[in-house]
Order: sequence, then structure tokens, then C-alpha cells
Amino acid sequence: MRSKSGAARNQSKKRLFKATKGFVGGRRRLLKSAKETLLRAGMFAFRDRRAKKRDFRRLFITRLSAAAEMRGLRYSRLIHGLKLAKIGLDRKSLSELAIHDPETLDAIVALAREELNRHDAAVKSRQPATAAH
Repeated sequence: MRSKSGAARNQSKKRLFKATKGFVGGRRRLLKSAKETLLRAGMFAFRDRRAKKRDFRRLFITRLSAAAEMRGLRYSRLIHGLKLAKIGLDRKSLSELAIHDPETLDAIVALAREELNRHDAAVKSRQPATAAH
């Protein structure tokens, strides 16, 4: 008598249909449609886990840009100043500080501004004076 892998097959189908909970119509009830839909859902989930990271980074940058503008600095200058001051806070932490603890962010921006001024003075001293025409 040949084996039809009945128990394993039923287990597999049961697992698949359990994963299709919340799907509508044949996408939940029919084996082929359910498999296809589940595969597609997995692809969207994979893609969107990465897109979510990008979206949140954009949000943090927007928040930081607004906070920097309020303190009289452009976003790019702020980030450059932070790098010069060797402040290793990421954009997420900085944007949270901007919302929940503005005083701390003020102190951080002041440090970044000091380093920027020092850096700008050093760069200016390296450039040769241009001759007036």
C-alpha cells in the first residue's frame, strides 16, 4: 500500500490556513489562493520592514531640521557640528530630545555651534587672502 503523507499534508495545510487568518474569501479558504496570497504578503512585509526604517529616519531628520532652524542653525550644519564635537547621538535620540527635553538639546546645539565656529576659523585661516582688483 502506498503512503499518501496524509498526516503531514494535513498539518501543512492547517499551518497555512492558520496563517491566512484575517484574509477574505478564497484567499482564506482555498489552498492555492491562500498560498499565493501568503507568499505575496510575506514579500510586502519584507519590503515594508525596510521602508519603515527609511520613513522613520525621514521623520527624525524633519524634526531635527525644525529644531535646528528654531536655534538658528541649518540641519546639515548641526550634524556637521555634532560630528566635529564628537557627539555620537543618533537622529532618533536627538529628535526625542527636541520634543521632550529642549534644554538638553540647547546645550548640545551650543557645543556643536562652538565646534563649528572653531572649525570655520581654522578653515578661514588656511585660505590665502584674495587680492583686490
